[in-house]
Amino acid sequence: MNLKDLISSFRVDADDKVEPYFWTDEDVTRWLNEAVAEAAIRGRLIHESSNAVMCCIAVIAGQSVYPIHSAMIELDYVAFMPTGVNHGNPIYLTSQENLNEVMPRWRTETGDPRFAIQSDKTLRLAPTPVRTGVIALEGYRLPKSDMADPEDSPEINAAHHRHLVQWALARAFKVPDTEVFDPNRAAIAESEFTKYFGERPDADLRRQTREDFPHHVLPFWP
Repeated sequence: MNLKDLISSFRVDADDKVEPYFWTDEDVTRWLNEAVAEAAIRGRLIHESSNAVMCCIAVIAGQSVYPIHSAMIELDYVAFMPTGVNHGNPIYLTSQENLNEVMPRWRTETGDPRFAIQSDKTLRLAPTPVRTGVIALEGYRLPKSDMADPEDSPEINAAHHRHLVQWALARAFKVPDTEVFDPNRAAIAESEFTKYFGERPDADLRRQTREDFPHHVLPFWP
């Protein structure tokens, strides 16, 4: 389905088929784009491993903290490739608490990175790198861009497209307007969306997921 199809489906399901519409195409488009992003987060639907802009970070000797591309929401592979070397050494995602136990001097220790702490927007390496190179990433991300033109399609599998309308319906019936506000229909639509794509992970659950590695000292050979 493309954006035009999705808006048409919304208008049928919302019984908003006659102009002037209760909800503008611009509003419905915004809600449908929200739906794609929400589905990608809940269902881990878009995995990225090849886009250099998102998956490669240039490492500077002496710098330990690096920004993660805003579209990357959950990393599942991290490796360090020193300059002049054609293979990467895996980096283990962990928590600050665990790192304090297994590597007490990680804040001041230097060398090739072996661990990383992923925060909401950054990746902190430990030890602090002493040579240049590249951090290679793989993980789940948000859509690259919003739908805008009628022929644009969601960046998720076509099998999921029709279920995106439920999110738009939920948002529409929550609009505080006496003509359209319907909390019951909004709740039903949101429930259908959740039934298909799953519950939204909260920040704490996402943190635990990306730190889901063995919490013990890992072998390392320089």
